[in-house]
Amino acid sequence: MDYQSSGENENSLHDDMINEPDPSRLIHGLRDTGYDFYTAAADIIDNSIAANADNININIELTADGRKFVYFGDDGHGMDSDGLWNAMRYGAKIREDLASLGKFGLGLKTASSSVCLKYSIISRNGASVPLQKLTWDLDHVADANSWEMLDEPISEDETEIFEELCGESGTLVIWSKCDRLLSKVYEEPGGTREQTAIKNRRQKLAEHCALIFHKYLNPDDTDHRTVNINVNGSRVEYWNPFYPEKSEQVLPEKLTTLAIQREDGTVHNATIKAWILPHAKDMTPEENRKYAKISNRGQGFYIHREGRVIHYGGYLGLWRSDDPHWSLLRVEFDFDHNLDEAFRVDVKKSRILLDPALEDALKELLGPAHKEADRRYRRKQSTKVTSGINHSDSNKTISATKNTDKVTASQVDENTGTAVVSNNKGHGIKILTPVESNVSPDNLYVSPVDTISTGALWEPCLTSATDSNHSTGVHLNKQHDFYIKIYSQSNSGVSVEGLDLLLWALAAAEHKNTDEELAVMWEDIRDEVSSNLKKLLRSFEIPSSDD
Repeated sequence: MDYQSSGENENSLHDDMINEPDPSRLIHGLRDTGYDFYTAAADIIDNSIAANADNININIELTADGRKFVYFGDDGHGMDSDGLWNAMRYGAKIREDLASLGKFGLGLKTASSSVCLKYSIISRNGASVPLQKLTWDLDHVADANSWEMLDEPISEDETEIFEELCGESGTLVIWSKCDRLLSKVYEEPGGTREQTAIKNRRQKLAEHCALIFHKYLNPDDTDHRTVNINVNGSRVEYWNPFYPEKSEQVLPEKLTTLAIQREDGTVHNATIKAWILPHAKDMTPEENRKYAKISNRGQGFYIHREGRVIHYGGYLGLWRSDDPHWSLLRVEFDFDHNLDEAFRVDVKKSRILLDPALEDALKELLGPAHKEADRRYRRKQSTKVTSGINHSDSNKTISATKNTDKVTASQVDENTGTAVVSNNKGHGIKILTPVESNVSPDNLYVSPVDTISTGALWEPCLTSATDSNHSTGVHLNKQHDFYIKIYSQSNSGVSVEGLDLLLWALAAAEHKNTDEELAVMWEDIRDEVSSNLKKLLRSFEIPSSDD
């Protein structure tokens, strides 16, 4: 905080309590409210949609001498002089339509000034009405130290641009003195590198709009009117992050409506859907690149306010957002303006905050979908990654080594998974363990399976090549990260065999030193070791087919 003496009598009081902000410091300070170029542009588009525009045209231009301009033109209802004055006012009057995408009366100004030092609006609400123009120039406000707009004449170029981008009526927003459009200053203004950077801005803006306004761009979405958005003459095609053509909505229909109570006691409904996308391996590269775009960043919540995406990606603190095992889950969450206060929507309309009670409710509601997405990812990934792992050498080694300490069962029951063995704890010890008969030699002692429900990396079993003489074997969990990520990276047969022999030896030690009392202890050891391995490998990348 900046405390300074004014140089006047410090004990004096003003006649009134009005304490107006310093124009220069505030108008420049409002540049840093957290916008980037794309969220700023989306705020301008919000106003066009609120004005019932059918077509929104955006041009990003770079002159030969390096000056940059951004134009937003729409064919909405336009404004008269009073409407234009109010639109340019910081803290404009509240809109009559509370469902409007514009919300705080600040978006146009803070969004524009976050990118440029000068911005203008040109508008008219009818073909026979003259164009009106007002301008904010931050340098002029600083020089005059006054909240003074500019009443500049409309140039011939601006008239032509209005007719091109708006038509007979509508609104044109012009950003000039764009000192923050690009992230760096180029040595050659207007040169090849700066032209490339501008081209990238256009492309990424189109991609941003394709997501943020996907429900408005999609003519098949009957809940929202259709709007066309063009960037430098190229039409923006919507991108539906839920890819409903191939994804599955797994939340039961009766649970997709969520009642939210506001502070005043009234209740309003939000809607929620949980989409599990197909695994990347089940799609063509084109389908994944164009429609699904599966990635760690893409998983999680897509929050819509009045059909407009205000937040995307991540689980809002409910779960980790950087684990690829959950990358198939996307949550569609929709609410209207009645819940703005409940979710504390920010000025940029790019963030919401969840009440702790709602967090708990969402975690419980979405928990099964979260686990199912994890299960599908792991099953598909393990099938692809681990399909080439060969355990035959391990089975041959164990079979040929006759003096290992392992149990042989005197009785087995495959149906109940029980056996009677003699081990270091005594004779006639009854244990619970998977039992398999008539097993092929290649899987007799070491066998990867999908059936370990506890999540452990391994479990002891009793196996036999016939119907009798069952002795120690080990099941390996094909769904465990250690098997998927470490076994699959073991390029030599010796490495795989070494891992197999270690886990088989642990299984044999458990069989030799267990009884009904100690069984729980051994299970706890397996679970704890397996859990720690999973945590240690969380950030270990799953190998791709190219690795």
